[in-house]
Amino acid sequence: MNETAPRTAIYGGSFDPMTNGHLDVVRSACRLADRLVLAVGVHPGKTPLFSAEERLAMLLEICGPVAQQENARLEAITFDGLIVDKAREIGARMLIRGLRDGTDLDYEMQMAGMNGAMAPDIQTVFLPASPQVRPITATLVRQISAMGGDVSTFVPAEVLARLKQKFSR
Repeated sequence: MNETAPRTAIYGGSFDPMTNGHLDVVRSACRLADRLVLAVGVHPGKTPLFSAEERLAMLLEICGPVAQQENARLEAITFDGLIVDKAREIGARMLIRGLRDGTDLDYEMQMAGMNGAMAPDIQTVFLPASPQVRPITATLVRQISAMGGDVSTFVPAEVLARLKQKFSR
């Protein structure tokens, strides 16, 4: 590999919505990679709360300054297949995965094994969530927000505003 080639990492997820947990992982990933690509999974059978375009816009708006502060280049894309295929396509050598707890670890170890078998040249990197964001899941944020609950400590302010707009209809 060329010594001057950027260390490219990909971090895939639904990001529906983006949470402070995601932001925590992005911050850590930007310290490891010169270029971080946030990949929004788009699955035809699922109906997300936010469109792919809305999620891409939120990721760039919120994570852009974090990446800049860490001297990393940030991109946001969509994908609809295997993350390892998208990683190869963009030249990523690292697949970033956030871990909240042991349950995540069990699942993610299985995924890392399968991804490693399909793409041995792409290293899965596990980043543990900071203690204050460990309980946060996008699913719980959506559910709490839909029922009128306060999710302000779980999401960035920009996401909170968009959630309030979605659920005020």
